[in-house]
Amino acid sequence: MATTQVPEQFTGYAAFDAENWTDLKLHKFTPKPFDAWDIDIAIDYCGICGSDLHVLRSGWSPTIYPVVPGHEITGRVVRVGPNVTSIAAGDYVGVGAQAWSCGGCDVCAGEDVGDKHGSFGPEGEHGHGGAGGLSGGKENYCKEVVETYNWRYKDGSLAWGGYADYVRVHENFVYPIPAGIKPEVAAPMLCAGVTMFSPLQRSGLPKGAKVGIVGLGGLGHFGVMFASQLFGYEVTVISHSARKREDALKMGAIDFLESGKPGWTHRKTRTLDLIISTNFSTDMPLNEYLSLLKVGGTLVVCGIPEGDLPKIAWGDIATANLAIRGSNVGSKKEVAEMLAMVAEKGVESVVQVLPMSKAKEAVEMMERGEARYRIVLKADFEK
Repeated sequence: MATTQVPEQFTGYAAFDAENWTDLKLHKFTPKPFDAWDIDIAIDYCGICGSDLHVLRSGWSPTIYPVVPGHEITGRVVRVGPNVTSIAAGDYVGVGAQAWSCGGCDVCAGEDVGDKHGSFGPEGEHGHGGAGGLSGGKENYCKEVVETYNWRYKDGSLAWGGYADYVRVHENFVYPIPAGIKPEVAAPMLCAGVTMFSPLQRSGLPKGAKVGIVGLGGLGHFGVMFASQLFGYEVTVISHSARKREDALKMGAIDFLESGKPGWTHRKTRTLDLIISTNFSTDMPLNEYLSLLKVGGTLVVCGIPEGDLPKIAWGDIATANLAIRGSNVGSKKEVAEMLAMVAEKGVESVVQVLPMSKAKEAVEMMERGEARYRIVLKADFEK
C-alpha cells in the first residue's frame, strides 16, 4: 500500500479546562515531529478509558490543556519511518496507553545490557524492539516513559490521544491486530484488557486457581473474562451491589460477593489466591479485601484513586504473609500474547459504539456509570 499524505495538523476532540472537562470540542493540533521510528495511523476507533475522565478533570494532577484524550486506539497505518521494520503502510494496528520509552534501561533492554547508555542518542532512540517488542519486556515500567496523551516528549513536543483522526507513535508501542478480532472489540483491550491480562499472566497461578475481581466495569469485565476463559481460573466477583451479578456469571464468574452487605467477607475468608482490584475509591475496604486472601496470597491494585490508598497496619498483611502489588498496563510482548489468546478463544470485549462526534455525550455517559462495559468511539471526521 502506498503511503498516504498525512496532514501537518491532526484534528481531535479536546477539553480546554478542568471546570468544563466534559465539553469536548474540535481542535486542530500539531503532533510531535515525525522521526525515523514513528508510525502514523488513521484512527477508526478509540475506547473511552476511566483514565480519560481523571485526566480531563485534572483528577490525578494538573492536566496540560488543551488535551485530546484516548489511548485505546485501532486504525490503519498510513505512514512509517525509514527505520521501522515490523509494520508497513496498510497494516491494521492498535495503540495503548504508552507511546515511547527510553529503550536502554534495564526494564526496556534487559538487566544484562540496561543502563549502558550515557545519554539519549540521535532522535532519542536507543532500543528498537521490532515485531517482538523490546528485549527487557517491561518497557511499560520505564522511568522515562511517554504516555499516549497529556505527556511531553524529550524535545518538549506534546503527546496527543486517540479522540482524533490520526495518531503518531513509536514502532515499539504499535501493536498488530490479528485479523480475527474486530477493531472496535480490540481497541479497549489495548489498555483495559492488558491491564487485567498482565497481572493474571505474571501471577503464574495454575489452572483452577481461585481469583477475585473487585469491580465489574470496563477493567473488571476483562478481568472476569480473561481469568475464567483464557486462564481457567475460578473467579469470584466483588461488587458493591447485586446489580451486575447476572452479567458477572455470564462472563464466567462462579461466585459473587456484595461488599455493601454487613459481614460480606465471612463466606470467603482466606479462600482466594489472587485478587485484582479495579476500585479507585480512596475509601475502598482494603482490609476486607485482604481478609479474603489465602496465606501467601496477593492483592494487585489496578484502579488508580484520586488520592491515597486507605491505611493498613502491619498485622493486615504480616499475619497471613500477604503481598500488595501495583500493576501498570502491559508490555508489547504481553499485548501480543493477550491478542493471540483472545483470537484463539474468541473472547470479545462488551462494547457500545458511538460516533466520535458524540464524544461529549459519551464521556458524560461514562461519568454517570452507564457504560456496558466499554464505550468505543468510531471516528466520523469529514474528509
